Amino acid sequence: MTTTPGRLVLAGATAPGGGALEVAVDPVAAAIVEIGPTVSRVPGDTVRDCSGLVVLPAGADPHAHLDKALSGGVAPNPGGDLLGAVAAWHAYWPRLTHEDLVARATAAVEQMVMAGTTAIRSHVDVGIGVGLTAVRALLEVRDDVHARGLADVQLVALVSVPLSGDAGRDHRRLLEEAIGLGVDVGGGCPHLDPDPGACTAIAVGAAERAGLPVDLHSDETLDPSVLHVRELARVTAERGLGGRVTASHCVSLGMQPADVQAEVAAVLAAAGVAVVVLPQTNLYLQARGLTTAPPRGLTAVRALLDAGVTVAAGADNVRDPFCSMGRMDPLETAALLVMTAHVSPEVGWEACSAGGRRVLGLRPVRLEVGSPAELLLVEGASLTDAMAGAGARRVVVHAGHVVAATEVQRHLHPRVGAPAGGSVGTP
Repeated sequence: MTTTPGRLVLAGATAPGGGALEVAVDPVAAAIVEIGPTVSRVPGDTVRDCSGLVVLPAGADPHAHLDKALSGGVAPNPGGDLLGAVAAWHAYWPRLTHEDLVARATAAVEQMVMAGTTAIRSHVDVGIGVGLTAVRALLEVRDDVHARGLADVQLVALVSVPLSGDAGRDHRRLLEEAIGLGVDVGGGCPHLDPDPGACTAIAVGAAERAGLPVDLHSDETLDPSVLHVRELARVTAERGLGGRVTASHCVSLGMQPADVQAEVAAVLAAAGVAVVVLPQTNLYLQARGLTTAPPRGLTAVRALLDAGVTVAAGADNVRDPFCSMGRMDPLETAALLVMTAHVSPEVGWEACSAGGRRVLGLRPVRLEVGSPAELLLVEGASLTDAMAGAGARRVVVHAGHVVAATEVQRHLHPRVGAPAGGSVGTP
């Protein structure tokens, strides 16, 4: 006899703008079925007390590196710069094992889910020196995460350069093999290739032939003379791939004059190319050695938004040679975007939730009936309060089910003998 599960009712919570909000979720349809200051209670409902928690669309991280995550202790980068990170990671390649990759990537996914992220796109290294070792391990992690019902995970084949010319023959073969093994997205890094245009065409073509979207590391440099994302927009428009192509980083766009930013943003919008901004790692890596007015290393966020480009934000590298910091927390990414790109908390969270889901080809989550039941409830009195506080107490809903919950007990212990009503620690 099959029993149909009842609804999940998230009771006593708070709306992003403040005020009471309750949500009823159908776990079979994985959708919101009732929402308002209060919702009905029907027999069979599972009611969860969410007092003191703000209801938000769950986080969606469009740009992680699960194969590198949590490797900073074994692959240190003392200088903290990009070239040092590349050298440190490549030096660690011979020590990579399937078990090491699976363990670190699984731990990273679990931390991301606990923090409120239920959709993840991760780039995975492919190339001479690492082969398909990381791809095979991350495919196992992806499938395990899906089987456990924790999150949606996509993998991007981040093929090394050169990809073009005779020297790129082995990398082109490895890219095709990675696609054959079952990665979800084609990738690459055209601005580091000797022929960026050819590299773009090869990466896009390989993904297109397999019916996959493409996500390229683009123009991750402060050098304003580097602006190859225009070529990606041109190829996307010519091949009619709008909505299936993403340019990640686009740092050099932020170094352009305002008129160039607006022109490139309009081209990207017209072609249907999304842009992923990575505030944490680009703040960490870019502008090292510049002691006077160092640039922030972000893309032209405001120009892109004004042009109507889909803008998403991700954590990128976390506690690895490319960035020694990070909590794998979408609230951290959103707060960094608010502070560095000078957007509102609402725009920052949109980039870390709906924007990320658009990049992954998933329906954005809205707090309305019929929306996917992908939710994060976190302590606070509003979105801004929750983002600023980044409290540990959270409830995470994926596909209509609670997949993670963190409870916190806090105790303040006055000094023994302190005067009644006095400040703790006052002599």
